[in-house]
Amino acid sequence: MQTQTDLSPFFEGILASRANSKSIDWLKSQTEKINSDASPTKFFLAFSQASRFFKKDQLNLTETEINQASGFVTGFNPLHWDVLQTARTYLLLKFGPGKEAWLKAVNLLFETGDLHEQQALYSALPLMPYPEEMLSRAIEGCRTNMTLVFDAIALTNPYPKERFPEANWNQMVLKSIFMQRPIYRISGLDERRNQALAEIASDFAHERWAAGRPVMPELWRLVVPFLNDKLLEDLKKVVFSEDQLESEAGVLAAYQSDFAPAKDLLKSFPETVSAIEYGEISWEKIGKDFQEKRA
Repeated sequence: MQTQTDLSPFFEGILASRANSKSIDWLKSQTEKINSDASPTKFFLAFSQASRFFKKDQLNLTETEINQASGFVTGFNPLHWDVLQTARTYLLLKFGPGKEAWLKAVNLLFETGDLHEQQALYSALPLMPYPEEMLSRAIEGCRTNMTLVFDAIALTNPYPKERFPEANWNQMVLKSIFMQRPIYRISGLDERRNQALAEIASDFAHERWAAGRPVMPELWRLVVPFLNDKLLEDLKKVVFSEDQLESEAGVLAAYQSDFAPAKDLLKSFPETVSAIEYGEISWEKIGKDFQEKRA
């Protein structure tokens, strides 16, 4: 884990090219106040007032900046961050009392912050100086039904992959599917697939089918390493779906599986298999197409 000091110049550079000089001067003055005052009062005030000086415009990071970010913390990628949450993260990293005082202040901020303040906090989980002490907070945060906050934890955030126990991980992924969030953005999704999650995904699909509702096509990514005779019956239903994305997802799952009987399904879909082999069909492409279809 990198230290706070390591990350500060990176965020300073990001903000300097995306905010005006007045905002940057304000941020510097607040940082000085936070560093000179051991109490959390000035930190709380600056964290809240940052919205007056920084906008919610997307960062639109360059490829170089994305690579720099992952060099600090494995899997860290602020691709979907906005300028305001970046400024708030910078303030958070500059707030450096002792461990007990830091945890008390930050936990209070989690409990009292508005939606955008919570978004900044949950997104910054992998950058915090005491990430292990924030596990219960992160797990609790996944219970929210507020998309902005849930996405900050579940999507493009390496913290759950590194810290969540299997049961909590599975709950987060299932809730992402229930809320129809783009699960291709869940960090470490393939690495943390497990038998229990595959069975949960299948049960969820059956519940949706029984209710006459469609199933999010990305769900079938979860069963790939665990295909068996039972799950194959699900996949047979999926590949012959009239919905193109669902059918493509089923074929892709069969294509990526090592379960020999699943390979027989591919014979009926030579064009789809060819598209997969040429990179025209992927889980990310299916996920993006599904989200565009919902919009």
